[in-house]
Amino acid sequence: MILLWLILIPVLGGLLAALAGRWSTSWPRWISLIAFVGELFVLLVIWMGYLQAGPPPSGPWLAGLDRAWIPQFGIRFHLGMDGLSLLLVLLSSFLGLLSVACSWAGIQYRVGFFHLNLMWTVAALIGVFLALDLFLFYFFWELMLVPLYFLIGIWGHERRIYAAIKFFIFTQASGLLMLLAILGLYFIHGRSTGVYTFDYFQLLGTSMAPATAMWLMLGFFVAFAVKLPAVPVHTWLPDAHTEAPTAGSVHLAGLVLKVGAYGFLRFLVPLFPAAAFDFTPVAMILGVIGILYGAVLAFAQTDVKRLVAYTSISHMGFVLLGIFSWNHLALQGAVMVMLAHGITTAALFILVGDLQDRMHTRDMDRMGGLWAIMPRMGGTGMLFAVATLGLPGLGNFIGEFLVLLGVYRANVAIAVLATLGFIASTVYALWMMQRVFLGSNRLGWQLPDSTPRERGIMAAMIAVIVWLGLYPQTVLTSASPALQALQQYTAEALNQSSLVPITEASPRHPEASQTSRSGSSDGDHT
Repeated sequence: MILLWLILIPVLGGLLAALAGRWSTSWPRWISLIAFVGELFVLLVIWMGYLQAGPPPSGPWLAGLDRAWIPQFGIRFHLGMDGLSLLLVLLSSFLGLLSVACSWAGIQYRVGFFHLNLMWTVAALIGVFLALDLFLFYFFWELMLVPLYFLIGIWGHERRIYAAIKFFIFTQASGLLMLLAILGLYFIHGRSTGVYTFDYFQLLGTSMAPATAMWLMLGFFVAFAVKLPAVPVHTWLPDAHTEAPTAGSVHLAGLVLKVGAYGFLRFLVPLFPAAAFDFTPVAMILGVIGILYGAVLAFAQTDVKRLVAYTSISHMGFVLLGIFSWNHLALQGAVMVMLAHGITTAALFILVGDLQDRMHTRDMDRMGGLWAIMPRMGGTGMLFAVATLGLPGLGNFIGEFLVLLGVYRANVAIAVLATLGFIASTVYALWMMQRVFLGSNRLGWQLPDSTPRERGIMAAMIAVIVWLGLYPQTVLTSASPALQALQQYTAEALNQSSLVPITEASPRHPEASQTSRSGSSDGDHT
């Protein structure tokens, strides 16, 4: 039941915070903080035990929960945690804790409802990372949209309504395409096997015509590409990031983008391996375009928050390349980029939010010379700027270097083009530092340096990004069994689709075609 409680803790904590907000503005903050600290402690205990004992002999899964939910339609409440999902749930809880801390002084109205939405966003994200039933996965996927919409629309900046509606339309439309693809896979599997189910393991290796597989794969691809985001379905991201409150930007950059990458890893390639491999050249070209396009547009910005938003498009292009290269080096690199990007970009958004609270502007033309009056914030900004550009010794370098090694094995030309992203990231990162913290203080700013609370937040994030860069083996060891299992699922699905002829079984009603979970499907995925 530990997996269920990982979701229930932020859900119940959010409800309690909303209730407490009727009487106090400080109680919701403390309730949310305590809930995230407790959840993070439990996850760290699980992780330490996993690193010491290693994965179970039966496979990569550390824990699971499988209960009937709507059995007449083959829908189950099926959760599972392996090393990959454990790392992403850890990231979710860690950034959830920091989002509460960075909003401590900035959110002064409807505080209880704010923390309700903050915690329910994390609960939905954890559900996405743990769900092994496609209907349940879609449920959490859509649930994540609602609190994020409120975070942007209520506590955002000047153009918050426009940004919230645009975010909602992009994610809702792409999510509906994924729902159609899920239903298509459900009925195709039911007609060919007589078993109507949304279970992830039973749907692996479903036999279907290549054209059908391609269309279903594209339904998943669009939904995950919007969340990643990949060019050309990225345009919601700069507006949402720019107008969201600091905690909303932390969730969007640090966590929501990882949902798209996780979907590619967990669902798209294993469920549709042949179609995914046929689509690989297109996906890799989109990844390279995202790397270079995001970097060029980041350099062109004058709004510092919008600049950081475009860097996310560039960095997530490396993730897309690593996933579609589908070799172990590239996949490990993609996971490292996901984690390191979540830390560095979230830190930059928190830093920009602190500057905006003091200066009431994000315009870099009005900044300059801030290091002289705020040396602690200037030093922190420099560290995360060089982390973003991939300085050796920090986590981003490890991830991007492994991705490029893996991509080189798959496509030399794509790897060469992707290396230009290092040059482009150096330009925009140093340009940002020059315009914000260096140069002359033309407007005569006199601002206070970081507070103890702000220094504590940054110290935690610095410790994590340095640890990822100097000792990445803990992450690589944790993710490796899960990634190997995903590669194995893909190989088995490809082998099965090449050996089993595609037949059209007579359709059967879902209620009449359910089989016991103790049958061959459990043995297969065990």
